[in-house]
Amino acid sequence: MEKKLILIGPLRQVLTLDGIPEKGAVKDEQLQIVEHAGMVLQNGVIQEIGDFDSLYQRWHEQAELVCTEGSQVALPGFIDCHTHIAYAGNRANDFALRNAGSSYLEIAEAGGGIWNTVSHTRASKEDQLVRLTVERARFLLSQGVTTIEVKSGYGLQVKEELKILSAIKTANRMTDADLIPTCLAAHMLPRDFDGGAKEYLDQMETVLFPLLKTEQLSNRMDAFIEKTAFQADVIKPYLQRAKEMGFDLTVHADQFTTSGSQIAVELGARSADHLEASTSTEIDLIAQSTTVAVALPAASLGIGCDFTPARKLLDAGACLAIGSDWNPGSAPMGQLLTSACILATMEKLTNAEVLSALTFRAAKALGLHDRGRLVPGMRADFILYKTDNYQNITYYQGSMLPAAVWKDGKEVVSNNNDGQYI
Repeated sequence: MEKKLILIGPLRQVLTLDGIPEKGAVKDEQLQIVEHAGMVLQNGVIQEIGDFDSLYQRWHEQAELVCTEGSQVALPGFIDCHTHIAYAGNRANDFALRNAGSSYLEIAEAGGGIWNTVSHTRASKEDQLVRLTVERARFLLSQGVTTIEVKSGYGLQVKEELKILSAIKTANRMTDADLIPTCLAAHMLPRDFDGGAKEYLDQMETVLFPLLKTEQLSNRMDAFIEKTAFQADVIKPYLQRAKEMGFDLTVHADQFTTSGSQIAVELGARSADHLEASTSTEIDLIAQSTTVAVALPAASLGIGCDFTPARKLLDAGACLAIGSDWNPGSAPMGQLLTSACILATMEKLTNAEVLSALTFRAAKALGLHDRGRLVPGMRADFILYKTDNYQNITYYQGSMLPAAVWKDGKEVVSNNNDGQYI
């Protein structure tokens, strides 16, 4: 049975992001902005966007009217295409040690780093991981993030990776945001594994991969390609096997040293994430491919390293997305828009480039084609801000909270904030 039509408006501005290409630099003049707009929704899908008065005349007798108070701006729901929010524990000590001068390797050797989180996550029961993941997902949703990629990678044993991915699956049923699970069993070689990297990866291939398919826990495979994790020659056969089994690929690439982006492009990965160490060679390689470059500025802030060369990637013709990388070690802030605005300042990105990177270009990194723009036929995932000018959203660098967040044609967050920003 079809649900009744919903007419929302009048809205000061609707940023549709229609007509903007998936790759390359974007000028703000390319943004399509509908003034004094209305949106017609049905069954969680956008039916029409246009002048509010015209839509009201045509649909007011059939549609439920949702009036927007004061000046409001609508834009597509944000898509966070890279997070690690299914974890337990805290690494505040790592952050303090880094700021005091300790290196990443020194912290890891002293018992910190990824292994610290693995230990805490393994010690947590599945229902605890569900609760923690739901809490973090709801926090992101309150910021306007309606789709959230969530990685495993803090189990590093077959049963523990299954536990984390099962927790993500359960958490997805308990939050209004869509959680997209990714298996990151190749995060690092676990300290307690009796064997080398090849033996560990072989075990994941032969035991874990089939279980992921059987239990429908994830259709995405990730790997950390780095000298301190898995080197390119060792990880490539693992990712090739995953691709042969039908998994979509993504790669932690070029964070400290290069080689990961080349593997990502060679294997047709949906995205290569981090890229802080990428040079002109890697930039050109990515730009000429279908692989999305995902910048993670919060990790640069957390570690104190260079930012992803976002300006060069865009100018070379790459598709750029931006993720929060929310994790307990290098990126604990969990603020997608704030970190994106910081990257924009450091890399001189236009508003159009930032908003594209947080919406339809991030959707492309996840292989999703039904969200990220406000056009007929797309999911009705959108954010409303109490402002008369969309530029204020990035101007306030994430401190302006959404007035409301809609997911699949339903209001799921209402902040009732009366001021310009909080």
